[in-house]
Amino acid sequence: MRFFPAVLALLLVLPACAPAPDAGAWKTQSDPEIVSFDLANAQEVTQELVAPPFLPEHEQVASGPPRIVNIRLEIIEREVEIAPGVFVWQMAFNNSVPGPIPVVFQWDWVDLTLVNTTTDTVRFGRAENQLAHNIDFHASTGALGGGELTVVSPGQEVGLLWRAQKAGVFVYHCAPGGEMVPYHVVTGGNGAIMVLPREGLRDGYGNPVQYDRAFYFGEQDYYVPMNADGTSRRYGNFVEQMPDMLEVMRGLVPTHIAFNGSYGALTQDIRLEAEVGETVLLIHSQANNPSYPHLIGGHGDWVWPDGKFNNRPDEGLESWDVVAGGTAAAVYTFQQAGTYAYLNHNLIKAFLFDAKAFIHVSGEWDDEIMTNTFTPRPVGGG
Repeated sequence: MRFFPAVLALLLVLPACAPAPDAGAWKTQSDPEIVSFDLANAQEVTQELVAPPFLPEHEQVASGPPRIVNIRLEIIEREVEIAPGVFVWQMAFNNSVPGPIPVVFQWDWVDLTLVNTTTDTVRFGRAENQLAHNIDFHASTGALGGGELTVVSPGQEVGLLWRAQKAGVFVYHCAPGGEMVPYHVVTGGNGAIMVLPREGLRDGYGNPVQYDRAFYFGEQDYYVPMNADGTSRRYGNFVEQMPDMLEVMRGLVPTHIAFNGSYGALTQDIRLEAEVGETVLLIHSQANNPSYPHLIGGHGDWVWPDGKFNNRPDEGLESWDVVAGGTAAAVYTFQQAGTYAYLNHNLIKAFLFDAKAFIHVSGEWDDEIMTNTFTPRPVGGG
C-alpha cells in the first residue's frame, strides 16, 4: 500500500492536464439587442409552405434583425386510403400529414393565419369540415401554446402572433380539449416548426454546420376500426368515425404506423434523393409516441438531443431518441452511393408496419470504405 499516496497525487493532477470541455465556451448567449428588438421595427415576410418531407426555401444563418414571418395553415377533414383497403378520415394541415414545417430564426415572430376550411374557402381540395379546431405550438409561450386563442369553427379563420424564443424543432398539433386532443392528433392533426439559431447550426466543437438538403419525417400512429376481413370500416365524415376510433385508441395499440401519412409515402410515392458528399439534415417528429430513428448504412454525424439546437449535439450516433410529443434532428454526410433506409429502429414498427423511408444516393463507390473481399461461394472454396 506504499504506492497509494503517489497514485492519489497522480489522480489529482490528471484533471488539470485534460480539462473537460466547457459548455459555456460552446454556447453563445443571445445578443441583448436582438432579444429586445422592437416588434414595430420588424420587417414582414411571407413564407410559402410546402408539403413534407420537403422544407420551404430558407436561409441557414440570419442576415438581419428579427422579422415577422407570415404563414397560413388551412385545416382540412378528408378521407384518405392510408394502406390498401384501409380508409381514415384525417385532420390535415394544408392537406398534408404531417403538416408543413415552417422555418424561422430564434427571436423572429410567427404571424399565423389559421383557417378552418369549408368548400367555399379551401385552397387544397374539397372540404366539408364538421368540427372546431385550433393549434398548440410547443415552441411558443402562453395560452396553451396558442391553443386557447385559436379555436375556430368551420368557415372561420383566426390570427396568432407569437415570438420564437427557443431554438430547435418543435411539434405543433390540434388540441381542442378533452378526448378531442388525442383524436385530432392520431388522425394527422400535427406537424413541426423549425427555429434555427440566428448564427446557424454548430457541431459539438462550435464549428458551423451547413446542410445541402433537408427532409422532414413525421411518424404517425393510427387507431383504425377494422373489419374481420382486414379492411377498415368506412364513415361519412370525421365526426361519424370518432366513437369507434376512440374505442380502438383506448387499447393504446396502433393498428397502423406510417411515415408521412400513409404506407409507401416515402418508399414508393415520393423519391428522396441526395448525392455523395452532400450533408443532409434529417428531421423527425412523433406527436403521440416515442420513436428511435436509425439510418441503415449511415449514422448521425451530429444529433441534437430532442431536436433542440442550443444543446451541444452528440457525435456519431447509430440510433437516437424521439420522445412522445417531441422531435429529433441530425445531420449526415453521405460517403457512399446506394439506397439507405431511414426508419424507426423498433423494427416491428418499421417492417410489420411502415415507419420507414428510402434515401437514394448517387455518386461513386469508395472501395476503401467498404468492399467484398470475396463474393458468395461454397464454404471452403477458392
